[in-house]
Amino acid sequence: MDLSMMNCELLATCSALGYLEGDTYHKEPDCLESVKDLIRYLRHEDETRDVRQQLGAAQILQSDLLPILTQHRQDQSLFHAVIRLMVNLTQPALLCFGSVPKEPSFRHHFLQVLAYLQAYKEAFASEKAFGVLSETLYELLQLGWEERQEEDSLLIERILLLVRNVLHVPADLDQEKRIDDDASVHDRLLWAIHLSGLDDLLLFLASATAEHQWSLHVLEIISLMFRDQNPEQLAGVGQGRLAQERRTAVAELEVLRQREMAEKKTRALQRGNRHSRFGGSYIVQGLKSIGERDLIFHKGLHNLQNYTSDLGKQPRRVPKRRQAARELSVQRRSALNVRLFLRDFCSEFLENCYNRLMGSVKDHLLREKAQQHDETYYMWALAFFMAFNRAASFRPGLVSETLSVRTFHFIEQNLTKYYEMMLTDRKEATSWARRMHLALKAYQELLATVNEMNVSSDEAVRESSRIIQNNIFYVMEYRELFLALFRKFDERCQPRSFLRDLVETTHLFLKMLERFCRSRGNLMVQNKRKKRKKKKKVLDQSVASGNVPYSPEEMESVWPSLAEQLQCCAQDPELSLDSMVPFDAASEVPVEEQRAEAMVRIQDCLLAGQAPQALTLLRSAREVWPEGDVFGSQNISPEEEIQLLKQIFWAPLPRQQGPEEQGAEEEDEEEEEEEELHVVEVLEKEFNFLDYLKRFANTTVIQAYVLLLRSYKQNSAHTNHCVVKMLHRLAYDLKMEALLFQLSLFCLFNRMLSDPAAGAYKELVTFAKYILGKFFALAAVNQKAFVELLFWKNTAVVREMTEGYGSLDGGSSSRRRPVWSPEEEAQLQELYLAHKDVEGQDVVDTILAHLKTAPRTRKQVIHHLVQLGLADSVKDFQRKGTQIVLWTEDQELELQRLFEEFQDSDDLEEEENLPEEESEEDEEKEEGSEAEQGHGGSILSTQNLGQNLHQEGFSAPLLWLQNCLIRAAEDREEVGCSQAVPLVPLTEENEEAMENEQFQQLLQKLRVRPPASGQETFWRIPAKLSPTQLRRMAASLSQPEEEEKLQPGLEPKVPGEQGPEEEHQQEEAHQQEEERQKEHRAHALRALLSARKKKAGLVSPEEEGTDGGKEQLKVAPKKRQLLDSDEEKEEDEGGSKAPELGAPGIRKKKRFQIEDDDESD
Repeated sequence: MDLSMMNCELLATCSALGYLEGDTYHKEPDCLESVKDLIRYLRHEDETRDVRQQLGAAQILQSDLLPILTQHRQDQSLFHAVIRLMVNLTQPALLCFGSVPKEPSFRHHFLQVLAYLQAYKEAFASEKAFGVLSETLYELLQLGWEERQEEDSLLIERILLLVRNVLHVPADLDQEKRIDDDASVHDRLLWAIHLSGLDDLLLFLASATAEHQWSLHVLEIISLMFRDQNPEQLAGVGQGRLAQERRTAVAELEVLRQREMAEKKTRALQRGNRHSRFGGSYIVQGLKSIGERDLIFHKGLHNLQNYTSDLGKQPRRVPKRRQAARELSVQRRSALNVRLFLRDFCSEFLENCYNRLMGSVKDHLLREKAQQHDETYYMWALAFFMAFNRAASFRPGLVSETLSVRTFHFIEQNLTKYYEMMLTDRKEATSWARRMHLALKAYQELLATVNEMNVSSDEAVRESSRIIQNNIFYVMEYRELFLALFRKFDERCQPRSFLRDLVETTHLFLKMLERFCRSRGNLMVQNKRKKRKKKKKVLDQSVASGNVPYSPEEMESVWPSLAEQLQCCAQDPELSLDSMVPFDAASEVPVEEQRAEAMVRIQDCLLAGQAPQALTLLRSAREVWPEGDVFGSQNISPEEEIQLLKQIFWAPLPRQQGPEEQGAEEEDEEEEEEEELHVVEVLEKEFNFLDYLKRFANTTVIQAYVLLLRSYKQNSAHTNHCVVKMLHRLAYDLKMEALLFQLSLFCLFNRMLSDPAAGAYKELVTFAKYILGKFFALAAVNQKAFVELLFWKNTAVVREMTEGYGSLDGGSSSRRRPVWSPEEEAQLQELYLAHKDVEGQDVVDTILAHLKTAPRTRKQVIHHLVQLGLADSVKDFQRKGTQIVLWTEDQELELQRLFEEFQDSDDLEEEENLPEEESEEDEEKEEGSEAEQGHGGSILSTQNLGQNLHQEGFSAPLLWLQNCLIRAAEDREEVGCSQAVPLVPLTEENEEAMENEQFQQLLQKLRVRPPASGQETFWRIPAKLSPTQLRRMAASLSQPEEEEKLQPGLEPKVPGEQGPEEEHQQEEAHQQEEERQKEHRAHALRALLSARKKKAGLVSPEEEGTDGGKEQLKVAPKKRQLLDSDEEKEEDEGGSKAPELGAPGIRKKKRFQIEDDDESD
């Protein structure tokens, strides 16, 4: 930016500061006011940071502010104002813009501000500026607390912030072009800090108890000082080259020499005797060209080995969002004098400051006195200084503050938090991945320090190490951490260095765990598993107290005596309402929704002959729920009370069934009258190292290791050893070498074996030969192994490859479909064709009764009928139950509107627009009709899909999905607005379910939106779904319990040979169906008439209290309820429905708790 383009007022303000003549700066009389004006201008700059850019272009800091700082320190007011202005000007660019802008114009402004900051950093690399800051800070720290003013504390904080801002400026590697052992701008800045004595002041602030308020500032400055340093290399400075370093350097030189020799040999072979124009052309047999002919090669034979079909093709461009994450931290060797200064600083810091400073920072973090994400500096300091202590002269006492189980717990909690936030906050996933990398480094160094303590010569240190290891290996979360990190590794936001540290940390953890298990013999560890706690539901009082409902004749005889008792009680003025409470205050069901239960309790008291209790409960319920006069009006007479109790006495209130009414169930079904609570059961078991190692025999884990192995040339020898050791554990210790039979890995092995420097990678070459030998030995027996190379494999496929295909069919895997023999299929087809047209019976039940094969379930028979093409869909076999439809208020209004519209028609019920109640099954049929047409009618309904997934072992994911739908419905009811809600699986079992094709089909049936291409990761509950629809979807996921009662002693009759009694029963059933339809029609018209009267105000209050009470016994709750026949049991969430007088039915929700745990073997 040109100086002439500056704002006039800003240019005039800068000119009023003063001028530099030689090395002397002459300030103007208005210098102080001009500095304050610049601070005011910066406060009101726009979003492009125009004032900051203009001041940077004018080099105000280099030409005016720094000379004022160094030459006019005696002017205290001016000195304070200049410090304020410099703190503002050196503020990091990320804080100015919030984040790295993505828009090109704002990104240009961001880069411009960053360039000015780098110029400021270079200007500060002088002893004069830091000398003045150091002297001022020393004088302020000399003051006691009683002498220190508030301005002095502000000045101390601003000086520390200024040093922090200058050190925070990133280096411009392209501009500096510095090599190792050369002094960069950052090195010169560190040397200026050392010469000015500011490093000693930082050590004093870190060690002084009275200055604990500056702990986080000091820790941040120290972390920026050592930003580019390696602690292991820094610890060895000045002690001569170690033997390990010499061996490493010799190995690297040997690799380079071998490659150079191979290149020379290749160039010598390429030098032909003849002219290149006579190279000739060759036909490569067995390699097809674009057509059907063999490939013609027009170059020399020595170039044939480098031939590939991709020659000349345009490389495929990788989208930016799919590119691998770049490395942000670059380590380099500073100049020798700087490294010596930093080494001495680290030694003094560990001796005098580390334990006190880390304890103070930890206290700030736990008490939430720090700013957001300040814990990252704590984790960096822990990893760096513990590594320095381990590499220099290992003394555990110097780092005792962070060497405890509590520190392990703190790091593990933050690591888990970053891991979860990286999965949910996709916009900031890269930032969360960086924080997770810092936490992983701290965790790695904690393990390395404990491992170093284990080989110490001091017995007390070794005992402390054993105690820490015992606590770590005992808790399950520490063992499961690495599996979770491998499973969710994403190279788009996590750099390759994170994967390298993860592999090395896992290697160290497994080595320590294996050694600890061998030394202990048997190791007891904590294990958590999901336990299905069967909690009996609270039955009705009538069932619990033994009051079995009477028959109509018995009720007729009982009522007169009850009426007399009620008459006496109604006239008793001493009848107290305090003795009976009509609701359960401890229940999770809201009081407003407990009216139905109160109605049932009143009926139970009447059936038990407890007239006073029934009357008292009625009056108490009237006080609690006065709205709608459900339990009578406030001025109701005693006669009307008795009449209302009579209606309740005779009302057929649906109640929960007792256990004796449930009947037989299928083995894989859960009991209907039991509420499942998923609780986490904590138990102890003996640890088996090989069983734990089997958890790593996973495709995702192996792919991450292979990804790191591809850069074996750039990896260190230790990293390559960690990778090979894990693959060797899987292949040799677990005998699962077939897991590594993959074409991409074999290509990598081929590259290793043909590498001229293969001698330097002996371990890799030996392992590659071992795996290839195992593969060709298997291929001699199993020719399909060559095809299996194209796919990544799990343990089940590996077992089939090695033991023979179909070896798992006889196992106990519940997810594998049963095998039907040709004889069984022929018998099934014959039975189906013989009984499919017989009316009055269920064809599937008949087939199960006559099938003379291995025991089959109803679901297995239905699925195989569809698979054979004998039926179009599983829906064809759903049982038909009586559907008593209860009308809602909205449906009454819709019926009234349609009646007024079509009241001139001959027959109202024949109108197409008449709303009719549909079962959930019918709604699912309509929703899935298009999908069925697209898939040939082979898609199952939602209920059958849920039942199928339940039987295949996806019960926990179904409960998780049901809970998500219910929570979304509750949130939308509370907030009033809706937005798309992502389904984030946090357990391995839920993740496997989300990847299952049938589970995804269920999500599509529920209208859950799949992730958008390239922009989203998770399935989402659409915003357009209402809470009622979400609750209906959640109810459809409850697994129905099928009752299949086989009458003992009765042989099944052959269909088609029905006797006269059966025909008579069919005629009666047909007549009952017609009467029910007529009653349904009359009920609809009565509901319409009642609604019209209410709207017109023609019903008197007395009629509403009496006739309305009768009608309310029949009026439906606000939510539709479907009461199926005994053949089709109610769903779990609808199992506790009980209609009330004008109140919605109670839906008891399944309550469950899901935590991350491992499934017990």
